[in-house]
Amino acid sequence: MKKAAGDDRKRTVGRRGEDIAAAYLVEAGHTVLARNWRTGHLEIDIISMAADGIHFVEVKSRVLPAAAAPEENVGLSKRRRLVAAAARWLASSGMTDTDCVFDVISVVFDGDRYDVRYFPQAFIPLFI
Repeated sequence: MKKAAGDDRKRTVGRRGEDIAAAYLVEAGHTVLARNWRTGHLEIDIISMAADGIHFVEVKSRVLPAAAAPEENVGLSKRRRLVAAAARWLASSGMTDTDCVFDVISVVFDGDRYDVRYFPQAFIPLFI
């Protein structure tokens, strides 16, 4: 089956956004532990370590004009998948007693320019 050109563009924008987000976190003092970590059908875009614990980061990238702010697309279902993936990563890494933070980074492209917005502690998983 042939992939649509839109799929390739979306993948390219997503990858570029994740690269920018990872560089942003490193500049902010984080150490990136993993990118695009997968287990089954679950994925975490970026896992990083900072002074306040492990950060599980969802990256949302868009090209202007965007219908909605990228960070608004991290709904309850996505949050639950992130928390489930984080639990699996923590168990596999042996870091189950480490403080965890769930962040969102949005990257909005406007031609060659981009705007990065970081939402630390974007949500607290109360549904565990």
